[in-house]
Amino acid sequence: AGRIQEQGVRYTLAVTSRQDMNREVVKTDCATARIPELDFEIPAFTQKGVLTTIEGIIDRAVVGLEQDQPLRRATDGEVASKIDEFIGKLKQLKEVHSSFTLIIDDPSGNSFVENPHAPRRDDALVVTHYRRTPQQAAMLGLEWEETPADSTEELRDEVLQFNTNCPECNAPANTNMKLVQIPHFKEVIIMATNCDSCGHRTNEVKSGGAIEPQGTRITLRITDPSDMTRDILKSETCSVEIPELEFELGMGALGGKFTTLEGLLKDIRDLVERNPFTLGDSSTPSRAEKLQEFIGKLQEVKGRTQARFIMDDPAGNSYLQ
Repeated sequence: AGRIQEQGVRYTLAVTSRQDMNREVVKTDCATARIPELDFEIPAFTQKGVLTTIEGIIDRAVVGLEQDQPLRRATDGEVASKIDEFIGKLKQLKEVHSSFTLIIDDPSGNSFVENPHAPRRDDALVVTHYRRTPQQAAMLGLEWEETPADSTEELRDEVLQFNTNCPECNAPANTNMKLVQIPHFKEVIIMATNCDSCGHRTNEVKSGGAIEPQGTRITLRITDPSDMTRDILKSETCSVEIPELEFELGMGALGGKFTTLEGLLKDIRDLVERNPFTLGDSSTPSRAEKLQEFIGKLQEVKGRTQARFIMDDPAGNSYLQ
């Protein structure tokens, strides 16, 4: 669902390692997936749109080919054995004994292949934006004299939902995704997962815009309890520092968050408390005492001490109200 982009997009990925199999992929129903080395193609509109991984795309293709095999074996043994051989080749790809190319071509411009090195460049991934042909425009139901489809207003009001697995207990769960405009800043995508099985709730923010030309460093001197209610957007590339507590949170530690200062301090506290090295049998008494002391100081920060709260985001996608 959602707005068709002004240009189509083509992702060409050189898959060279098992890690590449875990890259996240959004493949819309109008996208084509190709693996030239096997002369293999998943044509547009033959599968529903999906949020998956490279491995998931291959698994789905294998399942699709396997489901008609019993019938083929009964009616045309020769074709069936050729397809069996091909399924074997697809399964081999997942081991990445030799590198191969995955091309995802989406005239709507809404598919996506993850760059795990962001915000750095990804040498294995080539992203090409192109002007769609009249045939592609017709396939998408657009007039060729194309004006960008209805504004993003529609998408802002819409909550998209897709199936995922709970990060805690791995039970099937639903993730909701919504485009939100942050006042005086920019648009972000908020993704929230609620698990009915174990009750785990999580929300994560992805920046909806490009990386800014300059990084941003924001320093807030906490002077009043009302500072705790300030809105914060911490992107996944932002690190956080509280010098008075000798505390630093690395850029990947909490993912992207849109919350308040109090909410972020609570998330930091939860993160510290959940660390297996600071609790339980593996922690030394002095370590446990230090943890309690840190949590005590974190409570004090909430409006009484003159602590500084510093956000440093090389991508320029973070914001403090």
